[in-house]
Amino acid sequence: QAKVAESGGGLVQAGGSLRLSCAASGNIFRIYAMGWYRQAPGKQRDLVARITRDGSTNYADSVKGRFTISKDNAKNTVYLQMNSLKPEDTAVYFCDVELTPEHDVRIYTLWGQGTQVTVSS
Repeated sequence: QAKVAESGGGLVQAGGSLRLSCAASGNIFRIYAMGWYRQAPGKQRDLVARITRDGSTNYADSVKGRFTISKDNAKNTVYLQMNSLKPEDTAVYFCDVELTPEHDVRIYTLWGQGTQVTVSS
């Protein structure tokens, strides 16, 4: 059974940087896309950044130029480098992975448990 685990959250001052990591492990044949979402208290979960198998990326307008998503295929890991952080970036950040297990034809979306990012003013 595949699973997803995030790490790297924490408390930083405005203008600072943080790097999040998300590793997928277990029964994985192929990963099609990996992404980061965030959810602030009382708000919906929104896309932050996403990277596909071929390396194509997309970002929320609010993070363009500040955040960079990347991946390490050998480690089944996706990263989110967050620079110039703002208080409005404060949220729980979730990793999602779209994958197919071995001997399966279906694509599953798996979510991590989330990691808290808090940006102080």
